[in-house]
Formats: sequence, C-alpha cells, structure tokens
Amino acid sequence: MRISVSSDMDEPVARALVAELRTRGHEVVTHGALHPGADPQWAACSEAAARDVGAGTADQAVVCCWTGTGASIAANKVPGVRAALCTDAYTAGGARRWNDANVLALSLRLTSEPLLKEILDAWFAGTAGEDAEDRENVDRVGRLDAGRASSGGDS
Repeated sequence: MRISVSSDMDEPVARALVAELRTRGHEVVTHGALHPGADPQWAACSEAAARDVGAGTADQAVVCCWTGTGASIAANKVPGVRAALCTDAYTAGGARRWNDANVLALSLRLTSEPLLKEILDAWFAGTAGEDAEDRENVDRVGRLDAGRASSGGDS
C-alpha cells in the first residue's frame, strides 16, 4: 500500500511511524518536516498528504502534529478525505469500520511507540463496515464534499 505521511516536526514518533510503515511493507511518501525542503507547517504538510489520498496517488495517509487536531482539520478540508484523530487502538479500528476513514491523524505529544504500533494494528485490521446506517453516513459526508445539501432529516 502507498501511504503519505506528514509531520510538522521531526519528532521520534514521526520517524518511528515512517520506519514502522516501511517494516510492514508499505511504500511511504513523506511531507513536511519528514521531507527535506518541504513546508513543515501543519496545515501545509497535512494538506499535501491528504491531497495524495484525494487524488488517488496514495491509498491512505497519516498526518501528525503536536496534538493531531490541526493535522486532522487540515486533512478533512480536502475533498474525498475522511481523517480521524486517533489516540488509541479502539478509536482507530472504529474509524475504519464505522467511518471508512482513509487518513489517520496522530498526536506527536500523546503517541508513544508501543501505542503507535497498537493504533496501526487496529487501523490496518479495520475495513469499512457494511452496516447500512454507517454507509449512509459516509455517503452523506461524500455529499458534503461535493457541496450538495443534505436531503432532509437532522443536519
């Protein structure tokens, strides 16, 4: 799998993330502080990684910043991206299953190397669920990307 990775800081957990993904056999494309000469600002590098997913040049992305919040916000502005900020394995698995998330957002401050491996295990083990309600919600998010108003009901 081709995975784009961004980080606004060259932190040990960001380097461990890249190494772990490569160990698992993924092709890794780096952005931000992990790529010499690239813009390391969280909004810019998260956007770059997310655009790889939106354009189909990467299967998934992992975006990182100090809390993970800014990286997830920036990534979610890219059409076709469903980024989830995950601080534990359960959330990562649920993001894949219930939300069909295609971008994982991580906190450089909160994610230890052992926790990183647990989150990645759950993320890669998870697949999009077939539950009709979950699919309806993911489809609604797709309509939001396309700028189409929702069809009645709660907003």
